[in-house]
Amino acid sequence: MFIIIPVIIVGIGLGVFIFFLLKAILLPRRISSIAHLISQERYNQAIKMAKAIAERDPRNSEAHYLLGLAYLKTGRPELALMELKMVGRIGVFTEYCPEIQYRETIAELYKSFNQPEEALKEYLLLLKRYPEMPDYYYKCGQLFEMRNQSDRAFIYYRKAIELNPRYADAHFRLGALLYRMHKYPEARSELETALRYDPDILPAYYYLGKIYREAKEYHAALLSFEKSVRHPDYKLRSLIERGTCYLNMGDYESAIMELERAVKLSPEATNPEMLYARYFLSIAYEKRRRIEDALEQWEFIYRINPSFQDVGEKLAQYQDVHHDDRIKDFLTCNENLFLEICKSIIQAMNLAVTTIKPIPNGAEIIAVDVETKWRNTRKLPRLVRIYRTTEMIDEATVRATHEAMREQNLVRGVIVASAPFSKLAREYAETRPIDLHDKNVLQKLLQRIDMDSGVLKV
Repeated sequence: MFIIIPVIIVGIGLGVFIFFLLKAILLPRRISSIAHLISQERYNQAIKMAKAIAERDPRNSEAHYLLGLAYLKTGRPELALMELKMVGRIGVFTEYCPEIQYRETIAELYKSFNQPEEALKEYLLLLKRYPEMPDYYYKCGQLFEMRNQSDRAFIYYRKAIELNPRYADAHFRLGALLYRMHKYPEARSELETALRYDPDILPAYYYLGKIYREAKEYHAALLSFEKSVRHPDYKLRSLIERGTCYLNMGDYESAIMELERAVKLSPEATNPEMLYARYFLSIAYEKRRRIEDALEQWEFIYRINPSFQDVGEKLAQYQDVHHDDRIKDFLTCNENLFLEICKSIIQAMNLAVTTIKPIPNGAEIIAVDVETKWRNTRKLPRLVRIYRTTEMIDEATVRATHEAMREQNLVRGVIVASAPFSKLAREYAETRPIDLHDKNVLQKLLQRIDMDSGVLKV
């Protein structure tokens, strides 16, 4: 009896020893097997084995870490983050759960789930351990940007470049940051440096193009946007920028081509960028007298956002286009037909054309009275300017007409316009020998004209 008890105790102790011995031998082999399965992309098997170990031993950091990696590889980042958080709570790092890779991985997961504060904590911990790693400063700079802390992001990008002067991505991020801070010369220097070290950073060309456009270096801007348009995230923006460059250069056909490409990327899209693409396209259409096309864009924008820019005003200005075909033809016809219509307007006013030439948004005519044309008395020519626009005629336009009269020694002037005159414009004309005829008068004159040929009806 007394001999049996010690034997039992020894047996139990030996069993416990053998259990832990086998665990110490077999468990590492199973962990290494999971790592091997992951390296062979056999993720489902790896998940099954890692889950089994984690369920039997919840504080096994290696099992949770490898399970998280397998989840990540199979497109389940939420589950991966949950497992990696468990690793952080356990706080034990080993060969199969290395601290550096763990913190880098969980930081990127936090970043992807828009948790920059948590991601930043991980990278700052890594920086304490490895203060000479430029990548960690760069990552911190990105995260400070996500938190709208540009001043701190600036410091960390600078430190990354200090540690690695050839760090192209850091130069790019710093250049983009400087651009948003309106420090264009410094931004340009950083962006050009980034591209010198890595010409494939296409977004850098986008910001360079913006800087060139701000400086009105449109040809250089167009070349930059031509390169950035190849990046899928910057394609729409680059096409819009190319369109606005051509608008500023007065090349409206090229602007239309680029902006139509932008709209065709997603014809039903209603995001702000696409609304701007349509708005700039409408301006180009308007400049080319394609009023119906412009109206189509304004109406689309108005349905989405009635307060967008001056779209509501544009629709109000051009409302006659829908109701009066003569005004529509007057506003939209080509230049040759427009000049013929202007000659007929002069005839309808009982005047005779001496000279006619196009001016921006209209025509300038020197005309004389018909009834005095064949008399021996001296004919008194007058300056007539005819404007086709929907924007109110301001005092500056009337003043410019008066200056042109004085330069040409003409004592009388007339302005005919398809738009109303401002109060100041009318007040200015009241004390000068200039007659103002607005849209109402123009409509009556157009009724006497064949709009297809521009010829005055008999």
